[in-house]
Amino acid sequence: MKIVSLLFLTLLMSKSCSNQAQNDLKNSVVQYTANTRGFHLQILVVNQKATISQGRGTENPSQQIAISDADWKELITEFGKINLEEVPNLKDPTQKRFYDGAAIAGLKIRYQDKNYETVAFDHGFPPAAIENFVKKIVSLAKENE
Repeated sequence: MKIVSLLFLTLLMSKSCSNQAQNDLKNSVVQYTANTRGFHLQILVVNQKATISQGRGTENPSQQIAISDADWKELITEFGKINLEEVPNLKDPTQKRFYDGAAIAGLKIRYQDKNYETVAFDHGFPPAAIENFVKKIVSLAKENE
């Protein structure tokens, strides 16, 4: 009986954590930007929708897309792995942006009226702690090209 109770409690706790991650992402605004002199990409993720802006000015209007359920679940999973308090302290793994080897990128997360923003990093080379999350967000724009 103790084993059954322990298994039930474990299952309940893991289900609660996954629902919390979903609520966290659903109640968050995530913005990814990457810029150079000739390149601009901005992806804004809000409640299973992404607004993608590729380029500057009126000749490059932004597009809003619905994020598929499969992609949304993957984003929820990766978002749940991020410690928001450590986001501003993440170290960039490369410095290619210093010699125009990569666009300058950044990730901003607004959650519960608080902003969490990374230091600048190279587009395509995010810090390891947010790597899968960032790559999934960028893949949304690539799928929409």
